Amino acid sequence: MDIEGARASGWEFRVEHKDILVYSAKMKDSHILGFKGVVEFPVSLRKLIGLFHDTGSYKRWVHQLSSIKILEKGDNLEYIIYQAINTPWPFPKREMIVRTGLDMEGENGIAVTMKSEPDYIPVKPGNFRIRETYGRWVFEPIENDVVRITFIMYVDPGKDIPPPMSNTAMFEVPFYSLQNLRTLAFDTGYNPPYPEEVDEYISIE
Repeated sequence: MDIEGARASGWEFRVEHKDILVYSAKMKDSHILGFKGVVEFPVSLRKLIGLFHDTGSYKRWVHQLSSIKILEKGDNLEYIIYQAINTPWPFPKREMIVRTGLDMEGENGIAVTMKSEPDYIPVKPGNFRIRETYGRWVFEPIENDVVRITFIMYVDPGKDIPPPMSNTAMFEVPFYSLQNLRTLAFDTGYNPPYPEEVDEYISIE
């Protein structure tokens, strides 16, 4: 899947709502669109990293997330993560397993990468395993303690869901996830611990 190529070009602006920009892009050999959401707001980059490592908070901001579990913690800040996603009736709940990592992005940004590992464990009875998932969260400090957050993702939910329905539903994912993420980041009562092991690989002010 050409998600990396879509990062550089091919994005079509679709909508702006509550200061969140949403784009889509055609993916090679697929009727399912890739999507991108972009938002900027004042937040500590260290708080964002802590938030992303706090999987216990994911149901507060990841759109339609039913459950999440860390299956493996590897070297170089890699994780294998299981997620179950709510879907409308009559479709079975979707589950996906992704390998995540942490990279530098540009001069002072960082990126959380995601790639599917569909055969890591057996499918739970009654669920449907998503086999193609690719994504990238990019955090870029710009000025005045403002961070630009870019969420890029492609998810093929399966052939039982018609592509037009999938593409319509997918537009909700970047908007609601970014809106919920911003709300949680602004919550002064929420202070996730910063994972000190990140400093072994990436310097964050």
